[in-house]
Amino acid sequence: MHLGDTLELNVVEVKGPDLEKYAAGQQLLRLQEKDLQDFRGDALTEVLQRRTGLFLRQHGPGMLASLTMRGTSAGHNAVFWNGLPINSPSLGQADFSILPTAAIDQVDIHLGSSGALYGTDAIGGAVHLGTRQLFNQGHRLEVGSVLGSFGRWDRSLAYSYSNQAFSTKTRAYRQHSRNDFPFRNLSRINTPIERMPNGEVTQQGFLQDLAWNISIRQQLHVAIWYNEADRQIIPIIGSNTQDQQQDRNLRAMLDYLHFEGKNTWNVKAGIVFDELIFNIAAVNKTQQYFLSGELDRNWNDRQSSRTGFRLTQIDGQLDTYEAQEQRWELYHSQKILPSPHLTLTANLRQFVYDGNWAPFTPSIGGDWNFLRTANQKLSLGFAAARSFKVPTLNDRFWNPGGNPDLLPEDSYSSEISLQQELTTNGFAIKQHLTLYRMWVDNWIIWLPRGNIWSPENIRSVINSGLEYRAQVEKKMGANHWSFTGIYNWVQAINQTNSSANDQSKGNQLPYTPEHKVMGTLDWQRNSWSAFLSSHWVSERFVATDNQLSVAPYELVDIGFRYQFNFLNTKKLNAGFHINNLLDKEYHIMRLRPMPGRNYQFNCTITL
Repeated sequence: MHLGDTLELNVVEVKGPDLEKYAAGQQLLRLQEKDLQDFRGDALTEVLQRRTGLFLRQHGPGMLASLTMRGTSAGHNAVFWNGLPINSPSLGQADFSILPTAAIDQVDIHLGSSGALYGTDAIGGAVHLGTRQLFNQGHRLEVGSVLGSFGRWDRSLAYSYSNQAFSTKTRAYRQHSRNDFPFRNLSRINTPIERMPNGEVTQQGFLQDLAWNISIRQQLHVAIWYNEADRQIIPIIGSNTQDQQQDRNLRAMLDYLHFEGKNTWNVKAGIVFDELIFNIAAVNKTQQYFLSGELDRNWNDRQSSRTGFRLTQIDGQLDTYEAQEQRWELYHSQKILPSPHLTLTANLRQFVYDGNWAPFTPSIGGDWNFLRTANQKLSLGFAAARSFKVPTLNDRFWNPGGNPDLLPEDSYSSEISLQQELTTNGFAIKQHLTLYRMWVDNWIIWLPRGNIWSPENIRSVINSGLEYRAQVEKKMGANHWSFTGIYNWVQAINQTNSSANDQSKGNQLPYTPEHKVMGTLDWQRNSWSAFLSSHWVSERFVATDNQLSVAPYELVDIGFRYQFNFLNTKKLNAGFHINNLLDKEYHIMRLRPMPGRNYQFNCTITL
């Protein structure tokens, strides 16, 4: 090589877990970068509700948002950030309204029962959030802002630097909305249009990512994320409450990887501190400490395995009690390729909490590519799994009413899927159809017992459903078109009555829509891009007796984006969105109104 030659350095990314490796027969959805860009400044709630076909129970814009997957409850979905479980140990779930997209680089959604892979909570599925670190990128500064209806103003700032051995990224954000959208007050005569009086939301936080290529065999990643949210809680129609809630969340992790021949060693340590203050007086704090290690080995071209452990210490100082919990879990995964067209995986996990043994959790799955031609590929998938959810701290220790004798919720599931990839007449088509069935026993519900409420393992539920996803892409000259369509059908049927007067057996679970349909049309031409998106949600029953329901609704959104490149590597991204284009009046939860037509303008400058 001569002095005048240019040495091209490869872009190297911080290594992360391969979520698909031991999940044969199940579907993993990965949100594209453009999806997160379209919703930059929004909470993760909006991306999932409008792009994935999943349903979130939103109590209003910026308010509590809980995810339901395949008809399960909010606590039946495991949520991870850079591999750390971040579900609240006291509530047993995550609030997606305080997970801003400004702090997230990648989102992977594992559909279906996956307790053997991820541990407790993953009865309906799992959501993996992560930050992305690149090497050999030099200096980069990104400034962003979003202006929108109802007093919305978001700001973000990010700086990164990386060379071949070191990478750092620092970002900060602040988001604010008066949230004073007009709504129809159904509790008053003539149902006048009024402004929402108590809905202001402010959220801010920062992230720090550091990564080192210690050597060609070693990599270290450190990440810290602090987020705080101050919210006025929107009252239900007819109520004049002025509740307030403050959330403070600190997450930090250290991830060490060592590559040695066929082996990859991984050691991870982390903390998750959560604080929730309701109306100033009720203070709830939890601290989680994690330590895990695993070995992933590729034995040969046809066989690999992963073996590991995770230790968790939980400390809770809640409004009515204090508690501690210790957890340990061991797991093993195996992948075998009996032939080039067949992949089989098996997973085992044992989880113990405070000396209580959770159900032993196995799963199996397979993918069979039974047809492959020059322009088409067909594959068949199957999976069967057992999953579980341990009782939350509130379930066991709340004073008064907690029940320390509760059993873990226990589930069995099976699914079969068919996938097609086809190229014809310039169209690239992908289709995926899944049929599933799930049995959940020992479902925990709170019931009145005298003057207090107490949780019991009462409910049994059978969930059945169908998921269909199609993506069609076509290039026509300089125009690139793509369409994504999703249909989800869910039946979550209660199998038990909780009392002699209960008539809920055979009914759909509350706030579990039987149907959801979504379609998104994307267009791109050079620096211009646009999207038109719509989703329709069927009625949701308010209670287990299925006597009262919330009306179906359909939303249409439209957006435009322009990218202007200047000075070779600099760029400006500007976008304009109209949400709820048809100005529909709708509620996701009963008596909790959502905004009508609203607008937002976003701009990001990258230097």
